Amino acid sequence: MEGTEEKKVEVEAEKPETTGETGASGATGDSAGEATSAANGETGGEAPASSEQLRASESESKPDEPDWKDQYARLMADFDNFKKRTARDREDTYRYAEADILGDILPTVDNLALALEKAEDAENPFVKGVRLVYDALLKSLKEHGAEPFDSLGKELDTERMEAIAHLPSADVEEGKISNEVKRGWMLKGKVLRAAQVVVSSGKPG
Repeated sequence: MEGTEEKKVEVEAEKPETTGETGASGATGDSAGEATSAANGETGGEAPASSEQLRASESESKPDEPDWKDQYARLMADFDNFKKRTARDREDTYRYAEADILGDILPTVDNLALALEKAEDAENPFVKGVRLVYDALLKSLKEHGAEPFDSLGKELDTERMEAIAHLPSADVEEGKISNEVKRGWMLKGKVLRAAQVVVSSGKPG
């Protein structure tokens, strides 16, 4: 019986003291819980940001993007204006180039008209030939949009007429054209050559 009791004592002595270890483990568990609680406490229990808030913060951080539709509309409007302006400039170039040529022909037309006016025999074959040339020139000028305009007896129009003298006239009242020295011409609604005229200053005397 004494040998049995000694063995029990030895077994009990060999058993580790688990109480302290368990206490340490418990302390460790408490520390971990405190750390977790502290971590949760640091976040303050705030709710996660919504998707709208995230998009708003992203838009605030990004620079303003250009309005491509507005820029495209402006570009197309500028291009349309450029095409219209180019077409108008081209038309004006053709018109003015034509005006220079037609303007150079007008003195010849004036000379033919003066020759026919001074001709004594309108039935003379030579005079008839001159008239044919004169009529052909007038026709060609008209086809290109150039036509003469009358000034006699009309009020002075400073845009189409150039007054070279003021003389008394028994037949034409004051301020109106009494004589046309050089005939005026229009080209497609614009003055090709201003008429040189004499303006009546009223009855003599």
